[in-house]
Amino acid sequence: MNLPPLDLSMMTLLAVVLVAGVAKGLSGFGTGMIVAPVAGALYGPKAALVIIVIIDSLPSVPVTVPALRIARWQEVLPVTLGLFLLFPAGIWLLTHGDETVLRWMICGAILCCVFVLWTGWRYKGPRNRLTSLGVGGVAGVLSGVASIPGPPVIAYWMASGIPATIIRANLLSLFLLGEFVSIGNLWFAGLFQRDIVTLGLLAAPAYFVGILAGWAMFSRGGEWLYRMVTFALVVMAALLALPAFDSVFDAIARQLAG
Repeated sequence: MNLPPLDLSMMTLLAVVLVAGVAKGLSGFGTGMIVAPVAGALYGPKAALVIIVIIDSLPSVPVTVPALRIARWQEVLPVTLGLFLLFPAGIWLLTHGDETVLRWMICGAILCCVFVLWTGWRYKGPRNRLTSLGVGGVAGVLSGVASIPGPPVIAYWMASGIPATIIRANLLSLFLLGEFVSIGNLWFAGLFQRDIVTLGLLAAPAYFVGILAGWAMFSRGGEWLYRMVTFALVVMAALLALPAFDSVFDAIARQLAG
């Protein structure tokens, strides 16, 4: 197996993956939001999706296992089912849809999440299995398009007023189950190419180190830190998802390639 050179592009990817690991260990999400724009600019959107799935599988297990005991499975399982059912639709949109339209769709979903977090809005409608299934379906489409299933689920659970510890546990459990969905669908779509898989495997240790650091921060920071970091991550994702940032990422990619 030929290893990719440790050039500026690779070093940038490793640095971004490390930051994403800290975010994941602290908040329970954020990997796709942080890695997808940069990895997409460097290696293409399809490669970015594969890299994210690889780094977010085994390295996440140590921090996820303790969360499985406190997650509210009556909410996690319907959301997971919705994600499973509509993830292939997201993959189809990724391979056949207009890129600009998809970027605006992603940005709109994230901005809705920003609104919920900023205003402290509370959802007082039904919180039954059908509602959770619908939220999971939206997450599945976003996961297939850009590997960012988090925004609709975060908005749904944050708007419930449940403690940060439970939200984090729910998110970690959901995304662990979602990895199996993602791996199967990406394999079926033929997106696992040797060079890209190698990149993902090389980036996984940096991601794991970041997860451990984020885990330690969550243990010490409490509810306030969790909600502040969650809001900051979602706002950053909304900005990065704007189509106007395409030229910025393209310029970065050209500079790194040169």
